[in-house]
Amino acid sequence: MGERTSYEPGTFSWGDLATSDQEAAKSFYSDLFGWSANDMPVGDDTTYSMMQLDGKDVAAIAPQPQQQREAGAPSSWNSYVTVESADAAADKASQLGATVHAPAFDVMEAGRMAVIQDPQGAFFMVWEPKGHIGAGRVNGPGLLCWNELATSDVDAATAFYGELFGWTTEPYEGSPMPYQVIQSEGRANGGIRGLTEGEPVPYWLVYFGIDDIESGLSRAQELEGTKLMGPADIGNAKIGMIQDPQGAIFAIFDGQFAD
Repeated sequence: MGERTSYEPGTFSWGDLATSDQEAAKSFYSDLFGWSANDMPVGDDTTYSMMQLDGKDVAAIAPQPQQQREAGAPSSWNSYVTVESADAAADKASQLGATVHAPAFDVMEAGRMAVIQDPQGAFFMVWEPKGHIGAGRVNGPGLLCWNELATSDVDAATAFYGELFGWTTEPYEGSPMPYQVIQSEGRANGGIRGLTEGEPVPYWLVYFGIDDIESGLSRAQELEGTKLMGPADIGNAKIGMIQDPQGAIFAIFDGQFAD
């Protein structure tokens, strides 16, 4: 389980859940992963729940923004990529054909971020850290361990993110479908694949580690989550996909973790 005190630019560093029922989501994920919540006021009657494991921030759960609710958007997990400058990253993303839904803004003293939709339609965030680097621990049970883009155009997405973050990709030969492993600074940093049946729009999928895939999938269902896939053997691990009771999709990973 890797402890982190910083992240290199271009590295996934954080995940948070925008949900229609914050208290129910906190209960679901706390029971599934052993998280505890540190509720932080961020406005009138609004809290940002830092989810912790062994005292370290590992993810967050927040109310879904009102505009998303009004648009009928489902609850969803958001993937954050560390950058040197959120302003510069948002400007460059726009030049590359992305839509900047929220230009760079300060998140109190924690950092600066922007909300971006890539040219194929997947949302992601860029994070310029100040007081908060992102996850204090990764790559273990109950911890963020992978981020995966499901897209309608793998080649175009690979080119876009390569230009934006300097990523390169390598094919994962053991995958039953074409799969590109993202490389950043010589380290595997996520994956890119095509949309599968039942995935109507491009999106970034977050993975959390689990001790045992079978018990993890069973426990999620006992907690009124829905098993969407798995367990699937991908050679170096077993994975599963779950939809939480509020509709957000995430994945679990049972295998050997990176440092």
